[in-house]
Amino acid sequence: QVQLVESGGDLVQAGGSLMLSCTTSGRGFRINAMGWYRRAPGKQRELVATITSGGSTNYADSVKGRFTISRDNAKNTMYLQMNSLKPDDTAVYYCNADAYYAMGYYTYWGQGTQVTVSS
Repeated sequence: QVQLVESGGDLVQAGGSLMLSCTTSGRGFRINAMGWYRRAPGKQRELVATITSGGSTNYADSVKGRFTISRDNAKNTMYLQMNSLKPDDTAVYYCNADAYYAMGYYTYWGQGTQVTVSS
C-alpha cells in the first residue's frame, strides 16, 4: 500500500514562512505527478501546486511568486516552501500523488497538515 504523510504545518504570523513535507512509503509503486491541495473551512478543496516527475510545475494564481513546490525523487518526498504567508492561506494542506501500483493507476492522499496564518 502507498502511504503519504504530510508534516510541517504550524501557526505563523502573516508574512512568515513554512515548509511542508510529504513523505511516501510502501513498495511496488512508481509515482508520477504529485501535488499540494488545500481546504479552508467552509470552502472547496483547491489546487495549490503540482509537479511532474520531470520537474514541471504549475501553481494556483493565488500562490504564484510566494510558494515553491519541489520533489526529491530519490526519497519520494515532496516539499512546499511557503513564503509571505497570508491569512487566506489558512487551510489544511493535503499531499496528493498519482502512482502506478499493482498494475493500476491510482490517486493517493495524505491525512493533511494544518497551516494557520494569523493577522
